Amino acid sequence: MGDDEVRWLEPDELQTWMTLAALMFKLPGALDFQLQRDSGLTHFEYLVMAGLSESPSRSRRMSELAGFASGSLSRLSHVVKRLEQRGFVERCPSPEDGRITVATLTDAGYEQVVAAAPGHVATVRQYVIDALSPEQLGQLKAIGGQILQKVEPGRSC
Repeated sequence: MGDDEVRWLEPDELQTWMTLAALMFKLPGALDFQLQRDSGLTHFEYLVMAGLSESPSRSRRMSELAGFASGSLSRLSHVVKRLEQRGFVERCPSPEDGRITVATLTDAGYEQVVAAAPGHVATVRQYVIDALSPEQLGQLKAIGGQILQKVEPGRSC
């Protein structure tokens, strides 16, 4: 694609993109900082444990859990291994199909995620929810959903 064919960003589009790019870097860092400081968990570890805590019998297939946490199966495997070493998660073959691995949140893991939740929710409120009006929250949900569909077609939140 030559320079003649590039649809360069207009000044307002560029400013919008730069704001979103800064948000994509800064917000995850702020969430990670709070969780690590208060609970010793990364944001991704928290999402994995929260996803398990909300599941029947606190268990999910690894592939389903990766989708829930918006991570690759490879990344999830590494994180679950660390969580296993800490006694928060266990992995075992599915009783229905031994080729499928199921992750289960242990009692210690459940206690950890329950203890971490209030601080995490307070941080999400501080940086996102309380910073926006109800109308803006609706817009953010719609905008985020539209962009997510472009990045990962067929994904539902």
